[in-house]
This record gives sequence, structure tokens and C-alpha cells, in this order.
Amino acid sequence: MSNTHADTVLFVRDTMLPQKNPPSTSVGAVGWARENLFAGWGNTILTLLAFAVVYYLLAGILPWLISPTFGAESLTECREILAAKGVGSHGGACWGVISERWKQLLFGFYPAEAYWRPILTFVLLFVAISPVLFADYVTPKLLWFTALFPFLAVWLLWGGSLWTPVTVLAGFVVGAVFLSMGSKIGGAIVGVIAAILGAVLWWAVAAAPLASGLSSVVEIGLLPVESRDFGGFLLAITLGVTAIFGSLPLGIILALGRRSDLLLVKSLCVGFIEFIRGVPLITLLFVASTLLNIFLPPGTNFDIILRVMIMMTLFAAAYMAEVIRGGLAALPTGQYEAADALGLDYWKAQRLIIMPQALKISIPGIVSTFIGVFKDTTLVSIISLFDPLGLANAIRADGAWTGIYWELFIFIGVVFFIFCFSMSRYSMYLERKLQTGHH
Repeated sequence: MSNTHADTVLFVRDTMLPQKNPPSTSVGAVGWARENLFAGWGNTILTLLAFAVVYYLLAGILPWLISPTFGAESLTECREILAAKGVGSHGGACWGVISERWKQLLFGFYPAEAYWRPILTFVLLFVAISPVLFADYVTPKLLWFTALFPFLAVWLLWGGSLWTPVTVLAGFVVGAVFLSMGSKIGGAIVGVIAAILGAVLWWAVAAAPLASGLSSVVEIGLLPVESRDFGGFLLAITLGVTAIFGSLPLGIILALGRRSDLLLVKSLCVGFIEFIRGVPLITLLFVASTLLNIFLPPGTNFDIILRVMIMMTLFAAAYMAEVIRGGLAALPTGQYEAADALGLDYWKAQRLIIMPQALKISIPGIVSTFIGVFKDTTLVSIISLFDPLGLANAIRADGAWTGIYWELFIFIGVVFFIFCFSMSRYSMYLERKLQTGHH
């Protein structure tokens, strides 16, 4: 009987218990805090000390930042407002300088009635780069606008006749025609030489007379704006965007040239990269602003902003070349051998196999170089261009705002942080999208 009873007893559960929620102390904000902030006595003490330091800093800084002085029209008026509030004449920030001069900090001395032009250019910039930065979400048909945008941006910012950028653009069309003809006759190298010669001859001989002739027939233009009227973040963004987008393709060419088997090409690229990296940017800017005119024909009007753009682009390209060369060196030899096994020539192998992988590896370094170039635009104040820092010094020289210091630099720092942080976040998005790294 007992054996029969033993045979009917189940030692394994034949039904599952209903699933229960995890303890509230191990999930959510409480769980995160227990794991990261209060995991043991040591962590708890350090967390409490950190909270105390943060509270001490915020208690001293926030009352100064939250200051009711946005309507003040001078530093004296700011101090009167603060004294009336009972916090002392130095107990708060004087934000009146920002509310009165923010347009100057953004646009420099650009004509107020033409502010719509840099604003429109800035909006169109995002439209132009969207098919490059967000190719999964934006139609590639917009790439034609990306190619046209530099010419449109120059016309919008500097004004003048519309036919000038049109004839300059026509030079690239002429170069493309010569490239095709030269390639058919004598190969790729002959095609490139023919394209360069054709474009240069067009710009030197035909572009200006043709633009002048078209303007006399149909005048389409905007009010011209001199380069000396550029300033503030308008100048910084113009220089930074130009250097960023110009340095990447030039850096790729220099990196490939440095790894070339052709002695002359390799020597030129190595010499250029090492010279630029061995000279401070401020020295190159001085050369661009003063010495460059000595080597130009008398009477040549070489725009100062254009000179600075060229120097900053060359400077960034040298550093970009080394970043990309690091990406190329990191690729295993098997990738090159695979390209050879597929029967690809040098340029197809670089375009389809080598360069995409090298650029993916180099994303953090490329974006770091971009951020550094954008911040380096502040150095142009040394050569009397009114970037945001140069304008801050000019504003402080005004009698109404003599003594202002932190408020201007906090505003400038916040705007720079927004741009640089955005570039950094995009870099992280791109790394996740391309799954950079080993899994």
C-alpha cells in the first residue's frame, strides 16, 4: 500500500507559478542609484560628498546667473537694478549686454536689413548636408543641391551679381568635359591634367567677361556686402564649415599620396603634411593676412576671408590626412589582397573597399579634428577679424559696458558648446549606425 502511495507522489511541479515583478529597489531610478551611487559604504560617502560640492557650487552660481537685468542698457543700470533687489551691485550677472548686443555677436557688422541672407544660408546648409549625413532618411536626389550650395551660399552672403557664381560653376562643367575628352585620348592622368587646365583657363579668361556681359543684359543680384562687415558667429561658422568640408577630401588625397609608391607624390605629400603640422595655425594666419600679398601682383585684391579660409582648410587637411592614414594602416592586409583578387584597379579598390572601411575606423578622429577646427576659428581675432571673441573685446571697449566680462564669454561658450556637442553626438550616432568596433 505504501509503495502504491509513493508511486503517485510528484516531486517535480507540473504547473508554473505566475511571474512576479522584480523588487522595486532593484529597477528604475532607485535600482540605478543603489547600483551606481550607493553600492557600499565607500560609494555612499563619495556620492554624498559629490552632492555637497555640487550643491555648494550651484548655490553660489545659480543666484548670479538668474539675474533680472535683461532690460538694462548699461553696466551702471545693471548695478542699480541689482542694488534695488538687495543683492548688491555685484550680486548678479548683467545680461543686458546680451539682450542689447546678441545680434552683433551673431552677425557682426552685417547690414541689419540683410540678416535674412545669412539665416537663409544657414537653413540651406542643413538641407545641403542632409543627404550626406542622413542618407537613410533623405532622398539622394538632393545631392544635386549639395553640389550647388557652395556657389549659392557665396552669392547669398557676399551678394553682387548672380552671374558671377554661375560662370564660376560653369568652369567645373568645362573641367568635366575636358576630363572626359582627355581620358578617352590619353588615359586618366591626361584627363585630369586637361580638366585642370581647361577649368583654370575658363576662370582666368572667360568667366569675368561673360559674367559682366550677362549682367549688362539681365541684371540679377543682391546688395554687395564687404568681407570686413562679417563678424561674430557668422564669420566663425563660415570659416569653420568651409575648412571642415574642404579638409576632408583634401585630407583623403594627402593620405593616399603619403602611402603612394611614386616617390615624387609621396615626397610632396609628406613635406606638406609635416610642414603644416610643424607650424602653429596662428603663424599661417599671419602669413595669410600680411605676407601673402607680397607674392601677389600689384593691385591684386585677394579677399582676407578667402585667404583665411584657404589657410585653415590646408591646416585642417594636414591633420585630417594623418587621421585617415591611421585608418588605412589599421586595415588588415587581407582587404587589399581581396581587392586585388577581384581584379579591381587602384581607384576602384579605394572607392569600393579600402576607403569606406578606413573612414569608418577613423570617425572619432575625423570628428575630433572637425571640432578642433571650428574652435580654432577664434584665432582670427589675432589678425583683426571680428570673430565672437574679437567682438566681445570691442563691446567691452564701449563705455556703457566697460567692466563686463563673464557674461559675454558665457554666451559665446554656450553657443560653441551647442555646435561642438551636436557634432560629437552625430559622431556617436554614425558609429552606432555603422557598428564601428568588434562585436
